[in-house]
Amino acid sequence: MDEGGFSQRPNVRRTWARKGQTPIIPGNYNWKRLSATGAIAWRPDQDYTRLFLSLRPGALNTADALEFLRNLRRHVRGPVVVIWDGLPVHRSRRGAEFAKTQAHWLQLVRLPAYAPELNPVEYFWAHLKNGTTANFAPDYLSELEEHLQDATRRLRRRDHIGMGYLQAAGLLEAAESTLTRKGQ
Repeated sequence: MDEGGFSQRPNVRRTWARKGQTPIIPGNYNWKRLSATGAIAWRPDQDYTRLFLSLRPGALNTADALEFLRNLRRHVRGPVVVIWDGLPVHRSRRGAEFAKTQAHWLQLVRLPAYAPELNPVEYFWAHLKNGTTANFAPDYLSELEEHLQDATRRLRRRDHIGMGYLQAAGLLEAAESTLTRKGQ
């Protein structure tokens, strides 16, 4: 699980244009932002993942993170291990109390400091920012939200994408070796 942000200001990437014509990205280039919470759900006995994305305008707070976890519980059955970073929202007293009351299904594991490469959701953000929303300058936040939701729906249909994120973070190899030791 991780939090990120998207703005109306585009991530400018190299693009194609006709010879002699400089590509122009039209847009109003506002700094309005959508805050995003995302998660990748995977069970060791399955060869596919499920991507989750929640978007809202403005900054995220502890209540938003806890609401995301409650919603995640509705979609993911069985025990859940959430791997997340050291964001202040994750270290709050309210978050710790929530984790204690939900210990029957929820286990929280904190990533080491300054190690975004270990978080598979960071690869999800990179895919959305550098691929899907590259050179995209929406006029309204609702347009950006719709674009991100559509991109996430497309990614959900490609099972290998989420597995690639897990593998890039080094989590898939560790899980596979655990399965091999258990004889599964």
